[in-house]
Amino acid sequence: MIRLLVIRHAPTEWTLAGRLQGRTDTALAPKAADYLAAISLPPPFDQAPCYASPLRRAMETARRLGRKPVVDDNLIEMDWGAWEGLSFQEASARLDPSKRHFGLDYAAPGGESPRDVQNRLLPFLHRLDGFGGDALAVSHKGVIRALYALAVGWTMESKPPDKLDFKAGQLFAFDQRDGLRLKRLNVPLNGRPA
Repeated sequence: MIRLLVIRHAPTEWTLAGRLQGRTDTALAPKAADYLAAISLPPPFDQAPCYASPLRRAMETARRLGRKPVVDDNLIEMDWGAWEGLSFQEASARLDPSKRHFGLDYAAPGGESPRDVQNRLLPFLHRLDGFGGDALAVSHKGVIRALYALAVGWTMESKPPDKLDFKAGQLFAFDQRDGLRLKRLNVPLNGRPA
């Protein structure tokens, strides 16, 4: 079994503006320095192996937290296709008016669905389970939402059952027998044990 603490990258200008970044490789915003100075990873994840999305914003976040991340392409943000750069409101306006939420199988034109993201995360989880122990992943909001949905059975056709704080960590457990489970929601990044 593994325990995996997943955190979101520090803010970019697009994050602050509420724009869908997807695979667009944006850098951290100048404000990210203050944001990262206030973060302290909780033990034992402050010393656990660290994995990160190949996108600059995730890699930079991991490095500025004093970690030497192993790049894992499966942790890359959801591909928003033709909607990259749009605000969430602009993207929502392109939905069929009868839909209030995207759902696991909805994909923007030329993009990925959350279920696609879940399917590409499974090999990463199986690989980590082979090592056992604890691990840290620096990734993206879309990836964290996909993991959360997989762990709790949320179909994304309604509001999530819990409020996710993307300035906190989300702690999951995974093993071959039981699959992915949510261990703890919204783990404070204040240096106290998880």
